[in-house]
Amino acid sequence: MFNKKWTIVFLTLCLALVTAGCGQKGEGTGDSQGSSDGGKVTVNFMHLWPAGVSAGQNKIVNQIIEEYQKENPNVTIKQEVLDNEQYKNKLKVLSASNELPDVGVTWAAGFLKPYVDGNLFAPVDDLLEGDLKGKFVAGTTEAYAVNDKTYALPIEFNIAPVYYNKAIFEKYNLEVPETYEQFKNVVKTLSENGVAPIALGNKDRWTGSLWYMYLADRIAGSEVLSNAISGSGSFKDESLVKAASEVQSLVDGNAFIKGFNGLSNEEAKSEFLNEKAAMYMMGTWELPNFTTNEEIPQEFRDNVGFFKFPTVEGGKGDINSWVGGPGVGLFISENSKVKEEAKAFVEYFVTKWGEQSVTGAGVIPATKVDTAAVELPQLYIDLFNEMNQASNITLFADVQMPANAAETHLNMIQALFGKAVTPDKFSEEHDTAISKDK
Repeated sequence: MFNKKWTIVFLTLCLALVTAGCGQKGEGTGDSQGSSDGGKVTVNFMHLWPAGVSAGQNKIVNQIIEEYQKENPNVTIKQEVLDNEQYKNKLKVLSASNELPDVGVTWAAGFLKPYVDGNLFAPVDDLLEGDLKGKFVAGTTEAYAVNDKTYALPIEFNIAPVYYNKAIFEKYNLEVPETYEQFKNVVKTLSENGVAPIALGNKDRWTGSLWYMYLADRIAGSEVLSNAISGSGSFKDESLVKAASEVQSLVDGNAFIKGFNGLSNEEAKSEFLNEKAAMYMMGTWELPNFTTNEEIPQEFRDNVGFFKFPTVEGGKGDINSWVGGPGVGLFISENSKVKEEAKAFVEYFVTKWGEQSVTGAGVIPATKVDTAAVELPQLYIDLFNEMNQASNITLFADVQMPANAAETHLNMIQALFGKAVTPDKFSEEHDTAISKDK
């Protein structure tokens, strides 16, 4: 099961680091395939870290590319930079015409599989036997494996906490909630005082999935949730239907910013960054914006805290159970005209990212990093310490599921939040979609 496996991965990651030391759209590439001309090679690299919304990651990417080009003067790395949703859409378009970039970003498990089945991603097992052998946290690369071959190399590991604005909480004498009843009282107090409790951009759908998954985990328990996702159980389980009902109760209680179902995640995040919403649930890939991103005022960054999703009275879930797992990884196009150069760049990138992402952006890498004598942001340290107590990791639902079922899940999430479906219908549609993919 995913949840048991990611618990092992997660705790191994924590042990590795503890023992060591404790969207804007960019220029298009035109032709997505690289080229070689008289010894000069161009490798096209498409990624999702724009300078504005992902400043820390963008800076590291540019540094790595600059260093690589200096060391390999015959190679030019040509970037195409898109925000998250634009990236996903373009990846689908390029795959349909068999014109993927030489190097790109992918997610694991169910997201990756259609590209592998379409013979679009190249195996990278040879890289795992080279200089990268033994450098990944145990278990992380397995999320990118299909039929015993590895098709991408992970660069991040993430969990999803609830970030909150300490100043807003203090203004209204609010304490960090440990139970769901306390959480609902926080939401009620903020709403009654004209403050948007939660920033949510559910136009992107997976953002709402995080909230449903935590409610499902806390009410039903991680095993019931994972069984439903895998198809060995059912979303019509009474406790999972109750989780869907709780989503709509939060909507009725004005828990989310106005117009949330029509806002993108980037728009919702801006509401949190501009202190117009008190809370924001998102993966730890957002840590740079709350720690190292100097474009965001230091006063705001100092005011960002986090808490674990609260326990639900009578629920079977554990407060130390997280939604998360390996983040994005790098793939190499099977049809690249410069495949060997692309592989060399990916090998270099993964190594340098692991070295620079912790201090440069406050990102939790998938590779083992010696953090001894490194000064890290307090928020990073606090989250990392919580990771040591993780009892379980449940991989993001839309990443776990096969592509068609994942699309149904995401559509149903938006419909559930928009009250366009009942909790029973929501659950029924999930079971139907997952059974078709068996």
